[in-house]
Amino acid sequence: MLSRTIIRNARLARGFATHANSTSLPAVLHLKTGQSFQGRSFGAPKSIFGETVFSTSITSYTESMTDPSYRGQILVFTTPLIGNYGVPLNKTPINSHDVGVYLESERIQCSAVVVADVAEKFSHYLAVESLHSWCDRYGVPGITGVDTRAITTLLRDQGTTLGRLAVGADASAAAPVASEYWDPTTENLVAQVSTKEPYVLNPTGDVKIAVLDFGAKANIVRSLVRRGAAVTVLPWNYDFNKIRGQYDGLFLSNGPGDPNHCMEAALHLRKTLAEWDRPVFGICMGHQVIGIAAGLDAYRMTFGNRGHNQPVLALASSGSIKAGRVYVTSQNHQYALKLQDPFPRGWEPFFINCNDSSVEGIKSTADSGRKVWGVQFHPESAGGPLDTIEMFTDFLAECRAHKLLINHSQPDVTGATTVQPLLKRETVRPVAVAATA
Repeated sequence: MLSRTIIRNARLARGFATHANSTSLPAVLHLKTGQSFQGRSFGAPKSIFGETVFSTSITSYTESMTDPSYRGQILVFTTPLIGNYGVPLNKTPINSHDVGVYLESERIQCSAVVVADVAEKFSHYLAVESLHSWCDRYGVPGITGVDTRAITTLLRDQGTTLGRLAVGADASAAAPVASEYWDPTTENLVAQVSTKEPYVLNPTGDVKIAVLDFGAKANIVRSLVRRGAAVTVLPWNYDFNKIRGQYDGLFLSNGPGDPNHCMEAALHLRKTLAEWDRPVFGICMGHQVIGIAAGLDAYRMTFGNRGHNQPVLALASSGSIKAGRVYVTSQNHQYALKLQDPFPRGWEPFFINCNDSSVEGIKSTADSGRKVWGVQFHPESAGGPLDTIEMFTDFLAECRAHKLLINHSQPDVTGATTVQPLLKRETVRPVAVAATA
């Protein structure tokens, strides 16, 4: 077994000006590879296991923490100061411009957070509570006062690593043995975060889009709704083929974990792609499911790509995307599709990562008779750059063009019944906390 070390060099310790809470508990982040980092806790006073990953995003910590793709993960922020603009009220109207939540889901999705310096005082006109209060309310622990540069270097060198955040009395106990660490990727995390029942947003929209929810960020659905689409959100393993005649397009969302847990969805999609000629668009996990349905393999990356600064090169032109141009993107993924030669018939690479040459997108070929795109990055941002946001406009333009060619008065060839959607998703209403000076 690797020797375990506690990293606590007083001469290298930073002065954390904003962390002055004398009531915080001691905390230790243990990595399965043997390293441990001492600090102080914030948020919920509890210990937790998870998969330790890092994000290079500079802003939008609230969006990152509510992204369902971080389910089961201990999220390390490389930006030194986190929490300075607090947390907003996570509630909006449900109408043609919004979807019920301000952030990316109803609650915090990551298991824990690791920051160099947590801001206990916050300042923003939309803020209603501190990062500490928010984490405490949702039962999510955090650790501050640790060297996140050293942690990130370890994760880059050895890859994503299982971890344990020990808080309070647990912080003085011995580090867990290797067999005690919990690996969230062994579970179907998509099934945990996906909607359990279908529901509809913006039902009066002029084009009907079905969304397979693998753990969709709210801004994906918001980006469709704000462009005039009527959106029906379906559980991840719903057999879309039973109702496909009712829709003008299919969208596959992002989601957490191993795409091989979603083989049921990939098999349904394979039938859809073989028999249905309307546009299909997938993001992140949805992109990987499209790739698996097309005959590509998915693999686990060393440490994945998480951040708002990932450059990708377009290899083909489609709509607003121009071949040969580099786009800066927002990403959050541990798995990717394998680049192979030859590509499956009827498919071609769409984007490639400029840093690690991983596949960032695939698309159907012009002679395939299909309109299908999948991208590993997040065109909808939230947070991050908006270089590729018009891909949503491109997708809906294709859906509207196909709608003009189809007589919707004919029944679905499958003879299936109509989905009975809910009016909205049940949401957790945050409690407003008055900001103090």
